[in-house]
Amino acid sequence: MPVCKKNDVIIEIDNTKVESILDVSKLIAMSTSEFIDFKVSRYDQEIIFKVKPNFVDSVDELGNKLKKRMVGIKLSPYNNQITHKKLGPAQALLQSFNEVYFVTTSSLKYLGSMFTGAGDSSQLGGPIRIAKISGQVAEFGIIPFVSMMAYISISLGLINLFPIPLLDGGHLMFYAFEKVLGRPLSQKTQEGFFRIGMFLLLSLMFFATFNDLKDLGLF
Repeated sequence: MPVCKKNDVIIEIDNTKVESILDVSKLIAMSTSEFIDFKVSRYDQEIIFKVKPNFVDSVDELGNKLKKRMVGIKLSPYNNQITHKKLGPAQALLQSFNEVYFVTTSSLKYLGSMFTGAGDSSQLGGPIRIAKISGQVAEFGIIPFVSMMAYISISLGLINLFPIPLLDGGHLMFYAFEKVLGRPLSQKTQEGFFRIGMFLLLSLMFFATFNDLKDLGLF
């Protein structure tokens, strides 16, 4: 089984192209698979291998505890040179769409891994953790704070589109049923869906709040 060696250049991680050295740690952290697929360039040859990450208790730059996925590689810039690329308006807009796509797919993978039992559900937080981390990030300046708010907005917008009654996605689901059936669902059926949606949302809020309080050391 091939292993990563010195001077290997990482091209892709889990079929996602690596654009910069920052992408490597991001893609490893956001991976939810048991094995992470690496494609590397070694002496003009492309090699694909799988790595099973270890979960290590760690602390991020803000002092928050988390379980970090580690694969045991040391990163360094290509040819030991760091290049800063200035983007124009069109390139910046394209990168923003790519980032929205990445956050969306990563969030869906994470939620899917939680339902299958493979994901770390302790990382799911609610309003308390958002407020805590927002205050910590704000100390680093306005740009990191705005960036974090953008990530949160993307995640909340995605959840709002889930086909759960009480959310906008639930209303779209009812419109889809009405389009297919040629008539709206009965009042009784809609009330049943709303009860299910209320139960799901309250359960999610309870679980997220429990994680938040646990993160604060109250449990």
